[in-house]
Amino acid sequence: MLKPGIISTFKWIGKDIHPYGSRLQVGAGYERTGTPIMIEHLILGNMRFRETDFDANAELYKNLVLGQKPRVLWIGCSDSRVPPERITSQPPGEIFVQRNIGNIVPVHDWNFATVLEYAVAHLKVTDIVICGHSDCGAMKALDQESTDAYIPLWLNNAREAKDKVDARVKPPRTPDERRERSRQIETENIRLQIAHLKTYPIVKSALEAGRVQITGLYYDLESGLLSRVD
Repeated sequence: MLKPGIISTFKWIGKDIHPYGSRLQVGAGYERTGTPIMIEHLILGNMRFRETDFDANAELYKNLVLGQKPRVLWIGCSDSRVPPERITSQPPGEIFVQRNIGNIVPVHDWNFATVLEYAVAHLKVTDIVICGHSDCGAMKALDQESTDAYIPLWLNNAREAKDKVDARVKPPRTPDERRERSRQIETENIRLQIAHLKTYPIVKSALEAGRVQITGLYYDLESGLLSRVD
């Protein structure tokens, strides 16, 4: 069994492999040949993708060469456990994705404004989703002192969500109460980021014209359930 970060080389030998293996797995279909890095694992995954999904959906990928017409702009967390296409069973080309720590919509941010402008004005998406999730490290970090240079500044964009929850709930005493408080902060943050989103002129005008709608979603890691946040 290989340890994460230990480096190993494999070549694809055309058998079934672990499609979603944990870390770096050697199984049927891999043959050890030497010693490179984790990138080899990604390249081998691409080989499997080409020989299975890509070939099986040749027409889909051929059409994607001509351009993209996604219907949804997905603003989600960078957390590796919440891949948008996977948890929604969507094929390539359906979702235009912007992910960052805490699924945050920073106010007056040029980088973010560029994403919004391209998605709304050029791709003409009809839906904008802000998706948060359980066990969010960014929301947990709101309770912690930090010496990091940038993360605390970024999380200031979500601090109002924590303050709102703490103003209406008692300090948690039990594990269940702590989990419930975390869930409330995570969902309140989705509402806050929707409010931030509506401050951007490109989004505001599209909403007023009925060209887009905004939806908050919350993904529960334990159950795999994606639910609306009102």
